[in-house]
Amino acid sequence: QVQLVESGGGLVQPGGSLRLSCAASTTIFRYVMGWYRQAPGKQRELVAEIFAGGTTNYADSVKGRFTNSRDNAKNTVYLQMNSLKSEDTAVYYCNARLGGTNYWGQGTQVTVSS
Repeated sequence: QVQLVESGGGLVQPGGSLRLSCAASTTIFRYVMGWYRQAPGKQRELVAEIFAGGTTNYADSVKGRFTNSRDNAKNTVYLQMNSLKSEDTAVYYCNARLGGTNYWGQGTQVTVSS
């Protein structure tokens, strides 16, 4: 069982930045660590993921603005979000995936509004 705790969400103006953190309860070096988001009335979607070897994958809507990174020594992953837009408003969830097993955090709200 892996417990994931997100932090760093909040209210930010358009064009601003936030950094989300996801702390895991166990070592994560074998896991694919991902960030998903869900806006009201929409399905949960993949934002970014980082594989065990460090390769990253991003949704087209966030490429060039978001950076996903991991610190295996701290069992933590990060999502640096720059140039935020109103359409980035959502609850952001951390995900740990190993084979067919998925673990989810409780989510953190990100609101982009002036």
